[in-house]
Amino acid sequence: MSSGSHAEVKSIAVCGAGIMGRGIAYAAAAGGFRTILQDISQDALTRAESEIRSNMDRALELGKLTPAKADSAREHLSFSTSLADAAREADLVIEAVPEDMKLKIEMFSQLDKLSRLDTILASNTSSLSITEIASVTSRPQKCVGMHFFNPVHKMKLLEIVRALETDDETISIAVEVGKRMGKETVVIKESPGFVTSRINAMIGNEAFYMLQEGIASAADIDKALKLGLNHPMGPFELVDLVGLDTRLSILEYLHKSLGDKYRPCPLLAQYVKAGRLGRKAGRGVYDYPSEKKAETGD
Repeated sequence: MSSGSHAEVKSIAVCGAGIMGRGIAYAAAAGGFRTILQDISQDALTRAESEIRSNMDRALELGKLTPAKADSAREHLSFSTSLADAAREADLVIEAVPEDMKLKIEMFSQLDKLSRLDTILASNTSSLSITEIASVTSRPQKCVGMHFFNPVHKMKLLEIVRALETDDETISIAVEVGKRMGKETVVIKESPGFVTSRINAMIGNEAFYMLQEGIASAADIDKALKLGLNHPMGPFELVDLVGLDTRLSILEYLHKSLGDKYRPCPLLAQYVKAGRLGRKAGRGVYDYPSEKKAETGD
């Protein structure tokens, strides 16, 4: 990335080939960026590659990608198990490892050493403090939150999170990258849970309390929010997609940082203990027998 009045991002590394990482890599390649998807697990990369290809094929069928754009996206996308190789090439690195502060700090600490000094380091965290993650680097002004939504290839929003020391150029580059990926962006000041995770966690937690109290069935609560409040998905359909373990860790963090109104519902914690983690486990609030066979450990 050249240091001019406004540096241009040409290549992006995405670290972590789970559900979010593959979606972000798809959006980056489709947006015309040279994209490296990195994960220490070759298995995760193989699964990611086949899922990205099938999503591209579907987008072609639906006319959302032209054949030329699809070919170009395929050419732009590569895969690597080496963090050093991925980071060295990139103008922008987007970290998409699981929602665990220790993991993210470890990743940013490594990326800071492996990346060029002008490389921007972004985190896809949905609620954790970018300021805290950035504090382990020598470039906190070049650290930013880029929170994508699941499934990334369908969801239009990108929350761009300004940490304590993020500079204006980093924000405007993140906005520009988001637009090229076909996203609508909102820029927000860092606070626990940002905008969407904070409100979403509240709705999802309240839905679990209603289920626990026997007020209505999960299906009826979902139906009520979809038809009465115009939500595209009910809270239980959504938590099964996001992962009950992910939702629980966000609630625990919000509870610790914002107080008692975010105390996780005991029923949600119980489901997580029982291994009912959502679609990826074949069972969450609802059962997904076919998913269990298709997926192994995301």
